[in-house]
Amino acid sequence: MIRKLKSGEYRLYSKKKDPKTGKRRNLGTFKTREAAEKHERAVQYFKRQG
Repeated sequence: MIRKLKSGEYRLYSKKKDPKTGKRRNLGTFKTREAAEKHERAVQYFKRQG
């Protein structure tokens, strides 16, 4: 899930909340939404690997 920050950057968060903190994990901050979406696809791909 991607959210826009006040700074104008985009941050990728995990879909599930972290049970330890009760918040979503930060999976990276990107200058553009396209970069964040590209990384999100990469994360989804690696989740399916061994």
